[in-house]
Amino acid sequence: MKGLPVLSLLLWVCSVYFVGIYLFVGGFLLVRLEVNRTSTCGDVLQPGEEPVDFCRAQPRFRRVVLLIIDALKIDFARFDPNNTAPRPYENKLPVLDETVSSRPSHSRLYPFRADPPTTTMQRIKGFTTGSLPTFVDVGNNFASSAILEDNLIHQFGQVGKRVVFMGDDTWENLFPKKFHRSLPFPSFNVKDLHTVDSGILRHLYTTMMGGDWDVLVAHFLGVDHCGHRFGPDHPAMADKLTQMDGVIRSVIDHLQNDTLLVVMGDHGMTDTGDHGGESQKETDAAIFLYSPSPLFPTPPSQTEPDVVPQTDLVPTLALLLGVPIPYSSVGQVLLPLFPSQTQGAVGGLSQLEALWINAKQVNRFLETYSGMAKDIPPESLSQLKNEFSLLSSEYLTTVREGRSPSPQLAASLQAYLTSVRDTCRATWARFNPLKMAAGLAILAFACLMCFVLSELSFVLIRDNGPGLKAPAIVALGAGICVAAGQLFTQGYIEVAWCLAAAALSSELLFLWRARQSRAINVAKNGSKAPKSGAWLTPRRLLVPPLLVPLLRCASLLSDSYVIAEGRAVTFLVFSLALYIPIHLNWDGLLLPPNHDPLKPTGLLPSAALSPSTVRKESSTLLACLGLLVGSLYLSLSFHGCREEQGSCQPSPFLSPLSRLQDSQLKNLHYILSVCSLGLWTYLLRRFLRYYGNLNSSGGTVFTARWILPLLSVCLALHWAVSATPEDSFRNLAQLISLAQLVLPRAAFVLLGLGLFLIWLDPLTVFVKTRSTATARGSSLPPPRYRASTGISPQAELHHLIPQIYQRMRRSLDDGELSGGSEVGSRPAVEAYGLGTVYSAPLLLFCGLLGIGLLLLHPEGMALSFLLLLLEMGALLHIHASSTTLSGLHETYSGGFNVPWTPIVLWSLAATQFFHATGHLPTFPSIQWGAAFVGFPDGHTGTILPASLVTLNTFASHILFAVGCPLLLFWPLVCEVRGSRVGRACGEEGEDAVMEMRLRENPQQFSSALLQLSTRYLFIVGAQVFASVCAAAILRRHLMVWKVFAPKLMFEASGFLVSSVSLLIGVTLVLRVDVAVGRWFKRLIPDASR
Repeated sequence: MKGLPVLSLLLWVCSVYFVGIYLFVGGFLLVRLEVNRTSTCGDVLQPGEEPVDFCRAQPRFRRVVLLIIDALKIDFARFDPNNTAPRPYENKLPVLDETVSSRPSHSRLYPFRADPPTTTMQRIKGFTTGSLPTFVDVGNNFASSAILEDNLIHQFGQVGKRVVFMGDDTWENLFPKKFHRSLPFPSFNVKDLHTVDSGILRHLYTTMMGGDWDVLVAHFLGVDHCGHRFGPDHPAMADKLTQMDGVIRSVIDHLQNDTLLVVMGDHGMTDTGDHGGESQKETDAAIFLYSPSPLFPTPPSQTEPDVVPQTDLVPTLALLLGVPIPYSSVGQVLLPLFPSQTQGAVGGLSQLEALWINAKQVNRFLETYSGMAKDIPPESLSQLKNEFSLLSSEYLTTVREGRSPSPQLAASLQAYLTSVRDTCRATWARFNPLKMAAGLAILAFACLMCFVLSELSFVLIRDNGPGLKAPAIVALGAGICVAAGQLFTQGYIEVAWCLAAAALSSELLFLWRARQSRAINVAKNGSKAPKSGAWLTPRRLLVPPLLVPLLRCASLLSDSYVIAEGRAVTFLVFSLALYIPIHLNWDGLLLPPNHDPLKPTGLLPSAALSPSTVRKESSTLLACLGLLVGSLYLSLSFHGCREEQGSCQPSPFLSPLSRLQDSQLKNLHYILSVCSLGLWTYLLRRFLRYYGNLNSSGGTVFTARWILPLLSVCLALHWAVSATPEDSFRNLAQLISLAQLVLPRAAFVLLGLGLFLIWLDPLTVFVKTRSTATARGSSLPPPRYRASTGISPQAELHHLIPQIYQRMRRSLDDGELSGGSEVGSRPAVEAYGLGTVYSAPLLLFCGLLGIGLLLLHPEGMALSFLLLLLEMGALLHIHASSTTLSGLHETYSGGFNVPWTPIVLWSLAATQFFHATGHLPTFPSIQWGAAFVGFPDGHTGTILPASLVTLNTFASHILFAVGCPLLLFWPLVCEVRGSRVGRACGEEGEDAVMEMRLRENPQQFSSALLQLSTRYLFIVGAQVFASVCAAAILRRHLMVWKVFAPKLMFEASGFLVSSVSLLIGVTLVLRVDVAVGRWFKRLIPDASR
C-alpha cells in the first residue's frame, strides 16, 4: 500500500483549506482600531474668562466603592412583596428594594445593559473604557491581555487616587501594576463558589475602615460560578444571593458621606446559568447607586431612564469623582445624578455642564478616530460634525451672554451622544474585502480539488501519476516572490498574503496537471478525451447523495435554518438513509429475483447471490434502518435550546447530576448513564470477540481486555463522586475531594496508555500452527491455511476462511518439500482475527476515544453517546448490506470504492450528534465545565483547558472523522461468501476472505482510502465554504453577529478538528498495514520451515 502519497495528498489538501479559512477569518473578524491617546485635565476646561482646572476642583465624591457581583442579572435584584413562593433566585436581595423605598433621594436601581459579547473580560473593558467591543474580542476572554486604551483605572492613577482591588484576577491581567494594592484570586474554576468571595470578605471591611484608598473595587464571583455549576434555580443560588445581601448591608453601614457606592453586575445569565451571547437575559444586569448624602436632586420620575447602558457608567463616574472622561469613551452621563441647575455645590456640575463636557470629549474622539480609520461613512461623519458645531455654538453663546439655555439644548446634546454611539456600533464591524475574497477563492478551489481527487484517486496513486512535487515547488516559489515583493515595496512581510499566493498557485497547478493526467489516461484506454468540465456535470452533481449536502449548504444562508439545524439535519439523515432501500427496490435488488426458466439451462447467467442471501441482507438492511430511525428519534431528547427558540426547554440530561435535587431522579439518571457506559463497553468487546480479535497477546488486545473495562469503571466512579453533594459526607470531604482529582486523572492516564498501545502494537491476530490430522473423521485433507474469525480457539470451525491470503499460500506451496505429501504432515495455519485486522484496532481506538470524550461531558450524555455508537453501527451495516445487494448488478470493477451516499450520511451524522450531545453553534452553549474535569483547582495556563473544551465541543466530529475508514472496511467485514465470485479473487466457490482482499490489491486499497478521505473532506469543506459565503454575503445582516458569525466560527473550528481527526484515522490504518506486512514477512519463513 502506498501510504506516503495518500498521507501527503491529504496533508496538502487540509493545509490549503486551513489557509483559506485563515485568510477569510482575518478579513471578516477584525478588531476595531484602538486610539492609544489619553485624556488630560486640560481637556475638561469650562468656557469662561478664568477657566478652572477640573482635576484640582473639589469633586462631588471623594471616594467610590465599586461592588461587582458577577452575573447579577436584573431579575435577581428586583423584589416582589406579592410573591409568596419565590424561586431560589427571587427576592433574595431585599436590601436594594428597602433602600430605594426608604431613601429615594439617596439610591436608585436600574437595569444595566451590556453590549455583547457578554463575557467578563469584555464587560470589564466596556465599563472601564466606555468603548464598544467587537465580535472577535470574545476569543480573548480567557487569555486576557492588558488594556491599552484610556480607562478609568488609568485616569484615577493620573490624578493620584489610590485604587485598591480585590477579587477576580482578570482585573490584574487587564490592569497590570495599576493598583495601589491588589488581592487577586483565581477566577476560572467555575465549580469553586467560595474561594474568591471569602477572600474578598476577609479584607473588605478592614480596608474600608482604613484610610489608604480612594477607589475600592471588589469583584465577587460566587453568583456567576453558582449559575455555571447549578443554574439559577437551585438552593445554592439562594444561599449565595443571601450572602451578597448581607455584604451590601454591611458595606452601606460602613460608608461615609463623601463616598459613592455602586453595586453592579457585569452581565446576566440564561436559565441554564450560561452567558456570552446577546439575549436579553444575558445582557440585562443590575446597577444600584447609593450614597449616605443625597445623591439624586429629584425623586424618581417618568423621565428616569428605563435602561442604563454599561458604557454610560464611565463618563458618569469620571465627572462625579473629578477625573477626565477616558479618551475613547462613547457613553453618556447618567443625567438623574446631576442637578438641572448649578446649585452652588463645590465641584458640582449641572446636567447641561456635564453633557457639554461629555459631548466635547466624544467629538474629540470622533475626530481623532476618523482621521486614523476610514470606516465611518463620510455622510454620517459629516452630519455628526455639523450637529456638534451647531450645538457647540449655541452652548458657548449662552455661556458668554450669561442667559439661560433653551430647554431643548440638553435634549439635543443627548441625541447627539446617542447618534455617535449608534454610528460607531454600526460601523465597527470592519471588514477587509480583499482578504475575504482571497479566502473565498482558495476555499472554492480547495473544494473543487477535493472533488477531482476523489474522482481521479486511482490515476493519482499510480507510479507515474501527478504528484505533489511540482505544486510544492510552485507554492514555495510563489510565496517567496510575494514576500520579496512586500519587503521591497512595503518594508515588511505580511505572512497571510504569502500563504495565499502559495495555496492558490499550488491549487491551480494541481488542477491543471490532474486534467492533463485524466485526458492522457482516457486516451490510453482508447476513449475520447472528456471535456474540461466533465467532472462537474449536472448528471454527476444532481444525484440525491450530493443533492442533500448541496441543499444543506444553500440553507446555511438562512438564519431560520441555522437556528433549527439540529432537527433539520436529523431529518436529512433519515431521508437519505430511507433513499437507500428505495433506490435498491427501484433497481429490483431489495428482493430476490423471480425464477427464470432459462437460467437452469445456462442460457442466462445465474444470480450472484442466492435468494436466501438476498432476503437475509435485505432483512439486515431494514432492521438497521429501524435501529437508525430509533436512534435518531431518541437523540432529539438531548438537544439544547437557543435563545431564539422561545418556549424550547433544554434536555434535562444536559445538567450534571450535582444539579439535580430529586434524589430518585438523580439515581435514575446515574443508573441510565452507567448502563449506557456498560453497554458501550460490551458491544465493543462483543465485536472483537465475535471476529476472533481477543485471542492474541498484543497491546491492542491487552487494551480491549483490561484497559477498556478499567476506564469504564473509573468513569462510573467519577460520576458517583461528582454527583455527591458537598455537605452529604462531611467526614469524607477530603476523601471525596481527592477522588474528584484522582479518578478523572486516572482515566486520562488509562486512555493515553490504551491509545498508545493500539498505536504501538495494532495487530489482533492469533496464529496457531498444527501438524496433526484435524479432519475429525473426514477422509478429506484439512485446509493448509485457515484464518479464523471465531470467537475463541475452542470454536475452531466457526467463521473459517480456508484461503486467507493467496500470495502467502503460493509462497508456502513453493517452499514445500516434495516428500511432504501425506495429509498428516501438511502444516495447517489458523489465524484468528485476520479477517478484521484493519477494522478491529480502528474500532477499538474510536471506542476508547469515545469513553475519554464522554468523561468531558455531563453524566447524562452517556445515553447519547450510546445512541451515537448504535447509529454508527447501523450506518455501517446499511452500507455493507447495500453494497452486497448492489453486487447483483454485473458492474463490479474490482475496486473498493465507497459511494457518496454513506459518506454523506456519515458527515451528516457528525453534525447531528454535535447537536445531540447538547452543543449549539453559539458561545453560551459551550460547556466550560469540561476544562475542570480532573483539574478542580483550575489551570496555570490556557492551552490545556482550551484543549479540553475543544474536545468536549467537537466530540462527534472527532469520533466520526477518526472512524471514517470503517466505511471502506465494513462491506468486507460483512462480506457474504461467494458474493464476489470470479471478480475479486478469481476462484469459483471461494469463501469470503474479508479485509485480506485489501492486501491483494494494494494500489486499489490506496486509491480507495484516498477517495474516501477526499470525499469526506469535500463534504465538510463544502459546509465551511457555505458558512463563509453566508457570512460574506450577509455581513450587514441584522443577525450576522448573533447567528452567522458564530456559525462560521463553529464550522471552521469543526473542520479543523475533523481534518486532524481524519488524518489520525488514516495514519492508524497505514500503521496497521505496515504491521500486517511485517507480520506476514515473519510468518512465511517460519511456516516454510
